[in-house]
Amino acid sequence: MENDYIPTIWSPGIRKADGPVYLAIADALSADILSGRLVAGARLPPQRALAEALKIDFTTVSRAYAEAGRRGLVEGRVGQGTYVKSKRLDVNNSVPSGLVDMSMNLPPRFDNPGLVARMWDGIGKLESTGGIDLLMRYQEAGGAGRDRESGARWLSSRLEDVTPERVVICPGAQGALVAVLGVLAAPGDTICVEALTYPGFRSVASHLRIELATVPIDDDGIIPEAFEKICAESKPKALYCNPTLQNPTTASLSLSRRHALVEIARRYQVPIIEDDAYGALPVDPIPPLAALAPELVYHIAGLAKCIAPALRIAYLVVPDGRAAARLNGAVRATASMASPLTAAIASRWIDDGTAEAVVAAIRQETAARQLIATGILPQEFIRADPEGFHIWLTMTPAWTRGEFASRLRSAGIGVVASDAFALASPPEAVRLGLGAPETRDELSQSLRIIADLLNQSPAFSSLVV
Repeated sequence: MENDYIPTIWSPGIRKADGPVYLAIADALSADILSGRLVAGARLPPQRALAEALKIDFTTVSRAYAEAGRRGLVEGRVGQGTYVKSKRLDVNNSVPSGLVDMSMNLPPRFDNPGLVARMWDGIGKLESTGGIDLLMRYQEAGGAGRDRESGARWLSSRLEDVTPERVVICPGAQGALVAVLGVLAAPGDTICVEALTYPGFRSVASHLRIELATVPIDDDGIIPEAFEKICAESKPKALYCNPTLQNPTTASLSLSRRHALVEIARRYQVPIIEDDAYGALPVDPIPPLAALAPELVYHIAGLAKCIAPALRIAYLVVPDGRAAARLNGAVRATASMASPLTAAIASRWIDDGTAEAVVAAIRQETAARQLIATGILPQEFIRADPEGFHIWLTMTPAWTRGEFASRLRSAGIGVVASDAFALASPPEAVRLGLGAPETRDELSQSLRIIADLLNQSPAFSSLVV
């Protein structure tokens, strides 16, 4: 069954000052398809309806749809409208094999059979320690005491004063975000976010009907003075930020900027939601915001990026016992509880040292992959951190982000255009995840195709004949 068009489903986020409007619409369409906002078979708005909604002329929308068709993104059906094109495998197509979807930001696979065996061995040993109750009984919403103790121990190298009473076990970082936003904000309230921010947070805020205020950023991250200006004018309910190995820009806030942010937050009594997804990766980390202002910060430390994506557990550190009680209630209302079995696996790996060994292996593989990437991609167009496993790639003047991502997709490589992260004025850039390729050779092959395409002109690399 086709996904019939509903007027509120899709409207491209564009500005008329960003260049030809028809190209901006085609780029936004490409980005939303890549991010999953638009699925295969979805019907697009009628051209005249979209023109009226955007207050532009009909011929501009017509050119945009034609450009999207040229890129292989949409197809017109006589008497029915325009639809997102379904992916079909063409055995006669010359798409290279062995390439990967680098749109997913996964920790890289490490080649250490002994460590992998140790991980599985720890899971097997849960039978003797957890017994049947681990499988057949509910636990309290915020996690069992022993799991909160393990979580506090895991975080102690970065948050020295954290206690189990301040730790809430959540079903992944996304579950933690849902719980925290449900406690701190109501529909119609405003949350501050970085100008380029995690798409998952945007989705939660949209679902909860929370408004987002964009805080400008520069090469060093969020700008404290811009945050203070919004605090003075809008009285936001919270600031959400990703201060370490920021997704997507890879920037890590300096200690001085962290101090500046928490001082502003204290002055205006604005809580901070600190998404520390990558905080365990740096060997010598900058102190988290929660270490500088524990009374204000809700610190989310997920395990998916630093240990294993399948480990859908996040440790949420809250300011005090009262906040813990409220967050326990939010977890109970939205998810009942985090999986006791998954929480027990995390605790086992933390307690016996397996988790730290996995982080070390991920660090080693990440460093190797960053060396490969920085050796292949042109230095003047990339932003990267040797301790992170994603790269922010800016476009040459010849390319738009949407056309570049679309052309890579035709070669079997998925990347994420900046539209997925930007609330307004997306820059001409894409994010590359270095962890998705199974091997370093596969990564090298994909990166060479990306580098070659970046150095070509769109007309030269066109597949249209």
